[in-house]
Amino acid sequence: MKSIAVYCGASHGVSPVYAAAARELAQVMVARGLRLVYGGGNVGLMGVIADEVLRLGGTAIGVIPQALMAREVGHTGLTELHVVRDMHERKALMADLADGFIAMPGGFGTLEELFEMLTWSQLGIHRKPVGLLNTDGFWDGLLRFVDHLHEQGFVRPPQVASVLHAAHADPLVTRLAAEAALTAGLPEHPELR
Repeated sequence: MKSIAVYCGASHGVSPVYAAAARELAQVMVARGLRLVYGGGNVGLMGVIADEVLRLGGTAIGVIPQALMAREVGHTGLTELHVVRDMHERKALMADLADGFIAMPGGFGTLEELFEMLTWSQLGIHRKPVGLLNTDGFWDGLLRFVDHLHEQGFVRPPQVASVLHAAHADPLVTRLAAEAALTAGLPEHPELR
């Protein structure tokens, strides 16, 4: 595993623990030599994690649609900044650049990106691990809902198990790396995209 795409909010949220978790994740990634792939903004948790990765000497790669450059204030100090046509191109490029995915606290955009990567995994479009950084129990309700989906017959046990999660960055990144090693070499079906 060489890079992780991190999905997170363009705001800081109401609790300072979210920004602290973003900095902690950045520290773990840089310590392990992992590149950050993210949405390219310099605001909210996106800006916090990118700034911390850069401060520590790591690699931060942003992918942002042209239309969001002004709205999200694209981060111009990144190692690489890819300005793309639209959200579809953004998500596809982020998926291609990453070896795994972590969703931090965030809003609708974070949820949408998370569920797309989970769906792509289920369909075999990619074999990359997907995790939730469950800072201060942020994702507890979602994890209960995933169990509900299973109980109601809409999600099979392997898909439930594929939603990796931990309260802190180090154990989550460890789990993603272990899962990536297990799935390395399994066939993908990118033509389904």
